[in-house]
Amino acid sequence: MNDLTPRNPADLHTSVMLERCVELLAPAAARPGAHVIDATLGMGGHTEALLERFPELTVIGLDRDTEALELASARLARFGSRFVPVHAVYDEIDFALGEAGAQSLDGALYDLGVSSLQLDDAERGFAYAQDAPLDMRMDQTRGRTAAEILAEEPEGRLRELFERYGEEPLAGRYARAIVAARKVSPLERSGQLVDVLQQATPAAVLGKRHPAKRVFQALRVEVNGELATLERAIPAAIDRLNLGGRIVAMSYQSLEDRIVKRAFQARSRSTAPQGLPVELPEHRPELKILTKGAEQATEAERAVNPRAIPARLRAAERVREVA
Repeated sequence: MNDLTPRNPADLHTSVMLERCVELLAPAAARPGAHVIDATLGMGGHTEALLERFPELTVIGLDRDTEALELASARLARFGSRFVPVHAVYDEIDFALGEAGAQSLDGALYDLGVSSLQLDDAERGFAYAQDAPLDMRMDQTRGRTAAEILAEEPEGRLRELFERYGEEPLAGRYARAIVAARKVSPLERSGQLVDVLQQATPAAVLGKRHPAKRVFQALRVEVNGELATLERAIPAAIDRLNLGGRIVAMSYQSLEDRIVKRAFQARSRSTAPQGLPVELPEHRPELKILTKGAEQATEAERAVNPRAIPARLRAAERVREVA
């Protein structure tokens, strides 16, 4: 932790769409001896609600952020062995199951994106509104920092990152400005990067949106390998679901939501060849989609918790076992 003041996770974070997540997972979580994986543990709010409501449930909580894992573990200590904390990235499902001594899952929950702990801790460098070292690593024990990426990647690669992960229309302009600025002085703090981006932004655009928002998102995604990890994570969790098991995923940006949507759709379609008169059991869909499109938080929740505004929730149930 970055200071000596104890922090209460419940004060740091309000769990997004908590009641809806619990409702969707309930049929699987209520099974005797059920195992649910909270693949993005964060401050442990969703896990706490599940453990309180389902007395025979064990939750395996994953987080790559050691500080989050420490805080959530303290919050959930009262549940004893029913909570199993695992320092891991959210695609490391088999490793987490091994740590918990489990073979399969009855439920999986993904609450994607950057956590409140990371956003609110200025020294982590996630928020462009606060000057801090350009780190952005969710796991500060490994990997390149955002500052290292800005210093090392060529202009073309930076443009590609901003276009692909930030959907930034001024990606080329910003990449050129960053390369020019780093020749003068290394970009090591968020305030420096924000200044470069503001200077490179046309006046007409400055009045409409903050120039740093999409660039910071792109850097965070690249630093943490978020999209590549997610593309592995959702299929890995589905593969370990028991029959009737459920998976719930909340996304906060369109790139994440597309990955979740595609993964669910791929497993919810018949694989029978076109024109086959009878659908054989092995061609039937593995999943049943439980949500109509992507659900959003209620107006009431968005009013009291602004971080719920961009949330998009999708859920599915395993309806066929695969040999």
